[in-house]
Amino acid sequence: MTFSGARHALIIQNPTSGRRRARRERDIAEALRSLREAGIAIDAVITEARGHATELARSAVDNFDMVIACGGDGTINEIANGLAHSQTPLAILPAGTANVFAKELEIPWDIPAAARLIPSAIHRRIALGAVDFTSTNRAQGAVRYFLSVAGAGPDGELVRKVRDGLKYYTGTGAYWWEGLRQLFLYRFPGFSISGGGESREARLLVVGRTKSYGGPFRITTEANLFEDMFEMMATNSTNPLRYFGWLLPLFMERLRGYPGIEYWKGAEALCEPLFADKPVYAQVDGEPIGPLPLRFRVAPDALTICVPAAETA
Repeated sequence: MTFSGARHALIIQNPTSGRRRARRERDIAEALRSLREAGIAIDAVITEARGHATELARSAVDNFDMVIACGGDGTINEIANGLAHSQTPLAILPAGTANVFAKELEIPWDIPAAARLIPSAIHRRIALGAVDFTSTNRAQGAVRYFLSVAGAGPDGELVRKVRDGLKYYTGTGAYWWEGLRQLFLYRFPGFSISGGGESREARLLVVGRTKSYGGPFRITTEANLFEDMFEMMATNSTNPLRYFGWLLPLFMERLRGYPGIEYWKGAEALCEPLFADKPVYAQVDGEPIGPLPLRFRVAPDALTICVPAAETA
């Protein structure tokens, strides 16, 4: 654990994430002034397409002593994939729709306020979640890392179907709308989960590195970002009304212990569809990653993050 001490940082900004973009430009300008006044030289780049942030972060490893992500969870995920297994620390300026990772670290959802925390931040090494693609018709051997939450089943279908245009105008409202749609349209195809010497069947799986899930939700409430472990939640229910009935206890963080809900901790989960003609889709950090089969696993000592000093007290 070390203090920041960064002298030259690269800010990678996603200009399309989040809303209130006119105000955000003013906030970013204020954040840049604050960081430069603290003695940190700043270069700034803007992403141009999906996946571009990963390329920018990967090329920054040899040229900067810090990368600052300015965007939402999808942008932060891409940057983490570019920095994975390097020593270059990642700092966060939350500017997205949900900002799950920033919420977990208690970074304020206010760009200038978040910037003021960076010079005194503490560096912590953490594990990342990793997805191994096991299907022969995809990039076998490829790995996709994630910071906060992954999922399969209706969770993955919702993320796959949410419309970017609606997300642009309504933010988290787009996920609510698509979630309600999928409640009546989704057919809940089954899949198997194996790992740690155990196996089970499920229709929904949530794989948590963080307690926060998205919006107001906290599902994997015993997950710990500084632990080399997932907390996982699964259900085998196919009843849409049952999922609807779980919303209130989910809001109240009382989902644990409900009949039909199972929680456990583990370092990996191999997920395979039960039927070849009934695909099951997955997501990581709110981004679609395609259908099962795939393996979620913990990748220890994979990333350095900047944690506000108050969070480590």
